[in-house]
Amino acid sequence: MTKMTSKYVGGLRTENTHLQSGNRIITDAPLDNHGKGEAFSPTDLLATALCDCIFTITGITAQTYNFSIDGATAQIEKIMNESPRRVAEVKIDFDYSMCNLNEKQQTIIRRIPETCPVSRSLSPEVKQTITFKF
Repeated sequence: MTKMTSKYVGGLRTENTHLQSGNRIITDAPLDNHGKGEAFSPTDLLATALCDCIFTITGITAQTYNFSIDGATAQIEKIMNESPRRVAEVKIDFDYSMCNLNEKQQTIIRRIPETCPVSRSLSPEVKQTITFKF
C-alpha cells in the first residue's frame, strides 16, 4: 500500500512526500484562484495524473508486447468550470511519431485510455479528450 504525507506550509502551498521514495511534490494555488502559480496546482496534478497513468499503462503494454514508446510526449490542457469550480475537461495530445509503431501497436495504444485507473476514477462529468499522433 502506497502512503504519502501532506503538509500545508502556508501561502496556499502544500508539500507532499511519497514515503517509500522520499520524493516530494509542491503544490501552489493557481493565479486565477488567489495563488502565486509557482508550482503545479492540485487540479494540474489531476490532469497530469491522467496523462501519466495512460503513459504508464502504455509502457507496461509495450514491455509485454516487446515494443518501445521511449521518447513519446504529450501536451496536456486542463479546462476549468467556474460554477461550480471544478475540472470540466482534460485534453491530452499524445505524440508517438518518433516510436515507429505498426498498425497493431497503434490500435493497442488507442484502447489504453479506457483501462487507465485514473480515467476510471474520474467523474463522468469530467470530459476526457484524448488524441494520438503516430
